[in-house]
Amino acid sequence: MGSKYQVAIARSNSDMMAVQALRSKVFRGMGSDADGFDQHCQHLMISEIKTNRLVCAFRIQPFASGAEISKSYAAQFYELSGLFEYQGKLVEMGRFCIDSAYRDPDILRIAWAELTKYVDKNNVQMLFGCSSFDGVKASHYRDTFALLKERHLAPKPWLPRVKAPNVFRFTRNLARKKPNLKAARKTMPPLLRTYLAMGGWVSDHAVVDNDLNTLHVFTGLEIGAIPAARKRFLRAAILPSRVQSAAPA
Repeated sequence: MGSKYQVAIARSNSDMMAVQALRSKVFRGMGSDADGFDQHCQHLMISEIKTNRLVCAFRIQPFASGAEISKSYAAQFYELSGLFEYQGKLVEMGRFCIDSAYRDPDILRIAWAELTKYVDKNNVQMLFGCSSFDGVKASHYRDTFALLKERHLAPKPWLPRVKAPNVFRFTRNLARKKPNLKAARKTMPPLLRTYLAMGGWVSDHAVVDNDLNTLHVFTGLEIGAIPAARKRFLRAAILPSRVQSAAPA
């Protein structure tokens, strides 16, 4: 049985309007979600074939090495000088959103499979981005943040430093907090959960983003750290070649 979904790159103005409308619905509830980074990115669209409805979108921006990372969206919020010397190719994934009316786990799986295809084709060495939590009350996520502090902080040489004016520091605020694993996993965003399952890591603080009404953590993933079984699983989910897929800019 074929997939219920198809993947394409946003190429027209109407494509971008659809992408930005979905982002507005997910991140803002109303208004428009567009910024200056959109013009530098490729925008991936996952649509339901039966209805042609856009159900998921995200954008990707490639960088030749860590020397270019200061041009990324994440660099607005995190001091990333620890990654300046990184020699491999990087890709920032951002504005990842799924229509709340769709609960199908295949959508996230297909999104990661498409990203895997791009990574393989372009010899990308690291993925990074901002993983968002709904709302700006850090108290709602104390167990999740305690778990990140305990098990998933970035390697020290690459650890993002504080840059944003309003942050929640895990070590300072949760120094003695032991995470309740059930509670931590319950409030962890699915995208971040997937990053961590593949060997990803995070910053030691969350940025309070009042514009999008979110908390977010810098998230990195070295491609070489992904378990072989996970890579096989993702590659198996890649849709047939007849579906338009991401290609280098």
